[in-house]
Amino acid sequence: MKIIDIGANLTDPVFRGRYRGKQAHADDLAQILARACAAGVVGMMVTGGSLKESAAAIQLSREHAGLFATVGCHPTRTSEADAHSGGADAYFGALRELIDANRDVVVAVGECGLDYDRLHFAGKDVQLRHFERQFELAEATGLPMFLHSRNTGGDFERIVRAHRGRFSGGVVHSFTGTADEARQLLELGLYIGINGCSLKTAENLAVTRTIPIERLMIETDCPYCEIRRTHASHALLEQADSAWTAPDAKRKERWASDSMVKSRNEPCTIRQVLSVLAQLHGVGEEELAARLFENTRAVFLAGVKHELD
Repeated sequence: MKIIDIGANLTDPVFRGRYRGKQAHADDLAQILARACAAGVVGMMVTGGSLKESAAAIQLSREHAGLFATVGCHPTRTSEADAHSGGADAYFGALRELIDANRDVVVAVGECGLDYDRLHFAGKDVQLRHFERQFELAEATGLPMFLHSRNTGGDFERIVRAHRGRFSGGVVHSFTGTADEARQLLELGLYIGINGCSLKTAENLAVTRTIPIERLMIETDCPYCEIRRTHASHALLEQADSAWTAPDAKRKERWASDSMVKSRNEPCTIRQVLSVLAQLHGVGEEELAARLFENTRAVFLAGVKHELD
């Protein structure tokens, strides 16, 4: 089995043992990557949500085989562009320089889009202005896009539709929208990324079931978006006939190198997302994993050398 996690926030300090600025336990990124490998994860796209994070994602991708980076500005971080010492033009110019200097590991522009659930981080006008700037990056570099949409009242779909001819393709990751929103994204030729947050409610499961396998991608969005006992998808995990069992998890205060940390999602748990998706679509996990791998490779890895085959 070969799986690519399209959304792993591996630059987050929690993967180095730091929580809210305090070192709680040893740096265990190596163990996290080893657990992912044991679960069948052969590749990960490390999310860049700002200029700083994008540079860190590139660095990680150079240090570890099978990792690739995205470069962009998350909608909740777009105010950083205006506050940049050289202004927004310099900020997006620096993102372009990162891409141009690292084309062997950078596979997408993003994470970018709109998030109206968190306007306290960046206002709607700021998000809209800088979302459009990132279509410029995609057009100039030829890269696909790693997209984000939350509660935008149709603005996201409208803007993507207006700019669809400027980028080759992409995925709307961590999808939590309605069946109609999914339909619009599919009509735009986009893929839809599913993680634990996409599978919280019975309605989420019903919508996910309608998305064709040939347009799905899979992710963890770790350290966020784990499947919790309160989620509708957890019942499917309990009845799954899966060959994979999640490693033991301990509180960070009782950290052990061979255990996950409670409430810190990891790439290896992508097997749980795979299990739920397989049941929703009535296919085996091996068959589904193979198709999702091909979907991801076709969109994001066609332009880079890799050894994931």
